[in-house]
Amino acid sequence: MRTMLLTQLKNFIQKADIIGILIARRTLLFKTADVLLSMAAFFFAFLLRFEGIFPQQYYANFPYYLLIFACLNLIFLHYERLYAFSWSYVGLKELAKLWKALTYAAVIFMLLIFIDRDTFGFFAGFPRSVVLLSYLMSLIFIGGLRISKRLWSEFKMGSLPATGKPTLIVGAGRQGEHLIRHLQNAQSVYRVIGIVDSSPTNQGISVHGVPVLGYLENIPKIVRDYDVQRIVIAFESDHARDVRKTTQFAREAGVTDIKIMPEYSELLGQALSFRDLKEISVEDLLGREPAKIDTGEIKKFLHGKKIMVVGAAGSIGSELCRQISQFLPDKLLLLDFNESGLFELENELRRSFPNAEFKTIIANVFDKQKIEIVIAEHRPEIIFHAAAYKHVPLMEGHPEEAAKINILGTSYLAEAATKYGVKKFVFISTDKAVKPICVMGKAKRAAEIIVKTLNEEESTKFVSVRFGNVLNSRGSIVPLFQEQIKRGGPVTVTHPDMIRYFMTIPEAALLVMEAGAIGKGGEVFILDMGKPIKIIELAKELIRISGYTPDVDIPISITGIRPGEKIFEELLTKEEGTTATKWEKIFIAKVENSVSRKEIESRLRGLESYFKKPEQSKEKILKIIDKFIEF
Repeated sequence: MRTMLLTQLKNFIQKADIIGILIARRTLLFKTADVLLSMAAFFFAFLLRFEGIFPQQYYANFPYYLLIFACLNLIFLHYERLYAFSWSYVGLKELAKLWKALTYAAVIFMLLIFIDRDTFGFFAGFPRSVVLLSYLMSLIFIGGLRISKRLWSEFKMGSLPATGKPTLIVGAGRQGEHLIRHLQNAQSVYRVIGIVDSSPTNQGISVHGVPVLGYLENIPKIVRDYDVQRIVIAFESDHARDVRKTTQFAREAGVTDIKIMPEYSELLGQALSFRDLKEISVEDLLGREPAKIDTGEIKKFLHGKKIMVVGAAGSIGSELCRQISQFLPDKLLLLDFNESGLFELENELRRSFPNAEFKTIIANVFDKQKIEIVIAEHRPEIIFHAAAYKHVPLMEGHPEEAAKINILGTSYLAEAATKYGVKKFVFISTDKAVKPICVMGKAKRAAEIIVKTLNEEESTKFVSVRFGNVLNSRGSIVPLFQEQIKRGGPVTVTHPDMIRYFMTIPEAALLVMEAGAIGKGGEVFILDMGKPIKIIELAKELIRISGYTPDVDIPISITGIRPGEKIFEELLTKEEGTTATKWEKIFIAKVENSVSRKEIESRLRGLESYFKKPEQSKEKILKIIDKFIEF
């Protein structure tokens, strides 16, 4: 085993050395070429200035002039990081950096001439027009070298046979341009025949030689005329309405291979590959305009801090861990009792953030002693509490578990946080805590009351964040419907008028972090969930995405409302109301808390005593939970 590990390490080092040597050689080659081209530009500038006759008075100092000019160019080219990326994908941004670097070099050279002319005389009589001429020729020579690789790649691409599936791009904006530029080299997979766009200003233009053939409404005709077999959507941002229209027109035309460009897919300037494009998902079709997140505020909140995520292996908890890691905390503590989920998450995070420091902790929030030991040992500065039982029907059958985890677990964690100096505690709540009729909602409302009461009497700042359903979260309705569709149906909907709010997991996690960053303590934040969605329409859309027709290929069955469910979930009561914040999609509920710390502790001790008694009943625990939220 030891020999094998040593061999693998040796191979890795050798491979790393080879890559490093290749990069160093390429950089050295470009730098040498730039020096030679700078000298050539300077030499030809002199010849142009003096009409091909080189004046004898400059012979002695000319080699030094050459060297100074070439070195200045090299210094500023390096400063602008023009040796740190591939010129196969050069664009206006890179050419602007080149222009800036050579302009800096020319200005410094001119300043040297003016400073020296009246002091040392090294540049005495030096013709100033040579500086301008050599600057322009440097732009031509060095810029020409840079774009030659791009031109050669496009020339080779143009000479390739037209292979691959005929592909139509939807979107002629920046995203569409980026997509076409990178996919034109992938001729074996894509043969881009044209673009459609919803904007009148983009009609009749071409992008990298690919024409805009019409509007979204023209998709069926274009598909017939050009035998289109694949459609790729590339909008500037999340335009759910246009995505829906495109998908509808594509389906009408018989195209089933529909892909979409992922959000923020520039991938740090790297090439976009076939693998980066994704299938149309329910998030794309039901999506809403993305929130403008104040990442600067989040960075200030998280950067360099010791942070604990409780319930780290869950859908929201794991996404919080991924996004928190991007803001470079000092240390991220992952706490959950799900051993397998925690193991997988840790491996994922270590792959994605190899230089970050993580610590996994297996613990149950109901274990009061263990929770206190963990908080005392690690002393986190910020806690995100996402651990909870969330399934409404299951908690109706097991109310004691909701009481243990959602109520007592939250209180144990919150009490340990106040005892050991946690600065901020962010509790993730739910819309089901509003006028709760189900056990899960009542338990979450009780937890909201606990943290709000603690905030009024402790130095730790407690905030709660309420939001509705999260698309594709573990055990949520979307994975359930997808599994039913795979089995051939039926897809089960409890009521034809059932309506729910939805948001995506990444947006929910970002908004939770932003709410945590701006919270002063005691707030119950409400996340703007957009427009509610009919569950039956969600089921139909998922069936269509899967390539079937609702109620023809896959039946939809109405099963009846389950215990604890509402037709419509609210995010706040009429009495509460909200106060807007300057942060988009985040509001503050006007929640009054008339429960004293003494009363909260009395109710908690009463709940604890229930679990110490040998005789327990469902009716008794339900009464205790109901009593807890009376105020």
